[in-house]
Amino acid sequence: MAEEEAKGLDYIPEVILKKRKNRDELAFIRKKQLELGNHKKNKKKVSDIKRPEDFVLEFRSKEIDLIRMKQRVKRPKASPPPLKSNLVFIIRIQGGKNDMHPKTKRILNNLNLRSLFTGVFAKASDGLFQKLLKVQPYVTYGYPNDKSVKDLIFKKGCTIIEGNPVPLTDNNIIEQALGEHKILGIEDLVNEIARVGDHFREVMRFLGPLKLNKPEAGVLHWKKQVFSEGGDTGNREDKINDLINKMN
Repeated sequence: MAEEEAKGLDYIPEVILKKRKNRDELAFIRKKQLELGNHKKNKKKVSDIKRPEDFVLEFRSKEIDLIRMKQRVKRPKASPPPLKSNLVFIIRIQGGKNDMHPKTKRILNNLNLRSLFTGVFAKASDGLFQKLLKVQPYVTYGYPNDKSVKDLIFKKGCTIIEGNPVPLTDNNIIEQALGEHKILGIEDLVNEIARVGDHFREVMRFLGPLKLNKPEAGVLHWKKQVFSEGGDTGNREDKINDLINKMN
């Protein structure tokens, strides 16, 4: 009595597997095209349709971002150099919607850097630099001089009223919001920021993020390495003023 030997799996040539994969992808896209065609109000384009591989790549990018954040924080560091100023200006220069972990996005939102090429003033502290270390691949920062502070506020300064940015072209807006702190106009505002005065926090709550110009070709190298190693990100110290001048 001889039992039939279990048959092995049939060999399928690689070219046929690739054809099947392409056929399945085309069927998936065609299905989405038909769904979009049946909903005329839906303005999504076929190019916006995500394939299964896109979701995998997006997930991997976010996980890598989180791992690298933890590595930067755990990496042993020498004692930080003495601060050259109490005032820091931070610019977001990297980071799309799908390549960063939610923790990274949360920190950027907390810094009021929700979109590319926005900048904010902040008071230098150990806590601030710890945050900046976590989001280092997406930001660059340094110590702005008085001229940069004045130019930024006069050209890009705005406040948020009913969800909309309003340029600081009328001192009455400033006086109504900050008059109780003896900040009555734009010059007072600039002075309070530049010297990180007693009411700096109130001024930052009043001031919206500064929408900077997209840098011209060659200004940034689009590398996530730190500035001191030939990249774009991290601490530029006084050199931040050169970048401010090119983006203001």
